[in-house]
Amino acid sequence: MAERGARAKRAPLSRERIVTAAMALADEKGEAGVTMRAVAARLGVEAMSLYNHVARREELLGGMVDRVFGEIELPASTNDWKQALRDRTNSARTVLRRHPWAVSLMDSGKATGPALLRHHDAVLGALRAGGFSVAMATRAFSVIDSYLYGFVIQEVSLPFANSAELEEVAGDLAQELPADTYPHLAEVVAGQLLAPGYDPDAEFAFGLELILGALQPDDVES
Repeated sequence: MAERGARAKRAPLSRERIVTAAMALADEKGEAGVTMRAVAARLGVEAMSLYNHVARREELLGGMVDRVFGEIELPASTNDWKQALRDRTNSARTVLRRHPWAVSLMDSGKATGPALLRHHDAVLGALRAGGFSVAMATRAFSVIDSYLYGFVIQEVSLPFANSAELEEVAGDLAQELPADTYPHLAEVVAGQLLAPGYDPDAEFAFGLELILGALQPDDVES
């Protein structure tokens, strides 16, 4: 009787619920942890029931990636293309650190949903409004996101999650890298990682500003 009541109270299965459950699994276990069986178990249903809403796992992954794009702040409508791209790219980094499994899927072709299309159109639109030709807007978009994705991949792969863990790891490295054998690595550990106030946000901003500063509108229609 209680089991029948629990079934009656359960929210109807939907694509939205399936994607949400799959994203929670991916956040915990990575992309490999997202199987139709695992998602069904989290929702308390049979795996076959998922196929009424998503045709296959690849479609589910596409829905997850589209949801991630939906969490990224779109570039503001402004004449300042640098600030618009700066804000959007910082937002994307925050989102991708929350969902690190998504980095390898972002431009894999698995997602072509409305949030992805809206995001890409808005980024290209900000660059076009800033005076970039179609060709240069495409190149600028590619360069910025190559830096973004690479930085996030490195961040989430590092063996520490906070400053205390960083100090511990850097201290171990300092002992394993004698200055007389590896002078340049040793000075990086001592002068960078162990320096007071090491800030990964500042490191990311430094690289992003280099890129934004190097990109120049060409004002050529093409």
